[in-house]
Amino acid sequence: MPPPPIDWEAVKTALEGIETIADRNQCQKLSSDYHTFSPILVPQLADKVADLVVRPANAAEVRRVAQVCAQWRVPLTMRGAGTGNYGQCVPLAGGIVLDMTGLNQVLWVEGGVVGVEAGAKLAAIDKITRPQGWELRMIPSTYRTATIGGFIAGGSGGIGSITYGQLRDRGNVLALKVMTVEEEPRLIELRGREVQKVNHAWGINGIITEVELALAPVYPWVDVVVSFADFMQAVRFSQRLSQEDGLVKKLVSTHAWPIPSYFTALRPYLAEGSHCVLLIVAAAALRGEMPGGSGPLQDLVADFGGTIVYQKSAPSKTHQASGKSINLIEYTWNHTTLHARTLDPNLTYLQTLFPADPGLRLIEHLYHHFGDEVMMHLEFIRVNGTAIAAGLQLVRFTTADRLAEIIRDHEDHGVFVANPHTYIIEDGGRKQMDPQQMAFKTQVDPYGLCNPGKTRALG
Repeated sequence: MPPPPIDWEAVKTALEGIETIADRNQCQKLSSDYHTFSPILVPQLADKVADLVVRPANAAEVRRVAQVCAQWRVPLTMRGAGTGNYGQCVPLAGGIVLDMTGLNQVLWVEGGVVGVEAGAKLAAIDKITRPQGWELRMIPSTYRTATIGGFIAGGSGGIGSITYGQLRDRGNVLALKVMTVEEEPRLIELRGREVQKVNHAWGINGIITEVELALAPVYPWVDVVVSFADFMQAVRFSQRLSQEDGLVKKLVSTHAWPIPSYFTALRPYLAEGSHCVLLIVAAAALRGEMPGGSGPLQDLVADFGGTIVYQKSAPSKTHQASGKSINLIEYTWNHTTLHARTLDPNLTYLQTLFPADPGLRLIEHLYHHFGDEVMMHLEFIRVNGTAIAAGLQLVRFTTADRLAEIIRDHEDHGVFVANPHTYIIEDGGRKQMDPQQMAFKTQVDPYGLCNPGKTRALG
């Protein structure tokens, strides 16, 4: 039996006292994300708009929204800051978009662990934890605006993953609180391995309200740009640095020319045709034992024929840029794509993971095979204890068929592709749904209201 038609006036009355937005233009704005990076997704999601946006201020209001949605069978799509790239927070079936940014408190910090509400911005969390000597283990390049709930639901890793791996790795996300979407909503706490029932599930498994995370010690960080005349030397340097456990780091980001040409603020430091590696390292890596002596990072750069062309220590142990100061974080991961598309909107991107390859032969082959049609952008991360290259290659888009060929070519060579040009979870990075997550969904979302249409497993 189909669900009864939604009486929107009754829904609004039931939500009275909670901030709601019905203006069509505002609803449209809050029903979108950075899926606009994909020329495939733009036409597919162009007309998908929420009927209502609701912005709760606390868990009690979240519970009331969940209850109303269950009562009226209203589709419910969770939203943080909308910084995702695959249409995760686009409401395919209309209904309510639940804007979680009102739940933004850092609740406590203790012994290298932090408890926060799901709508807290990552930069705001670090602002509170850093004076106590701790910071988030990993952050996306959108950390100024991204929320922790959105990062966990839609992200996987970022700056810091070269040391701490992925969000899914044991010990990073310690606990979650999840509100069910039922006539009598329950608040469920998940700990340890149980957090995987919700981690990276695109908001289909209830509403994340609180998060408990392990933190990392704060170091005096230094932003460094290294220039190379030869791209493969830049990659070899990046791999070697990623494997040097004695050099404390949180970013190793490698870019083939012409990608550096899109970095407007960095152009004064980069010669035409040069390739670059963007680094964030602890200050000790640059410190020589004697006055004027070189440190271990400088020695490694020299070993691979590179040149340090830019260096900046972050003030007060933070990466908060002041004035026109360059913040390297915002030139890496998918901010690289943002900068490139600002100058050339015909560019799009891939999201890949290269197999462990000590000789780097596959990267070298694909670099030469595609040339400037697929520009190499590599982010080195730690996977199961091994440093490997994740790619966010820039692609000169021509047709959907050609883009599909490029993806198949990568896969045929053994490169894992998390396709960023689909809003279906299985067609992207997941390939198939986690049975544990699907079982949990039946418990917390019995009517299938949470972010419907994003998985084939539910028909």
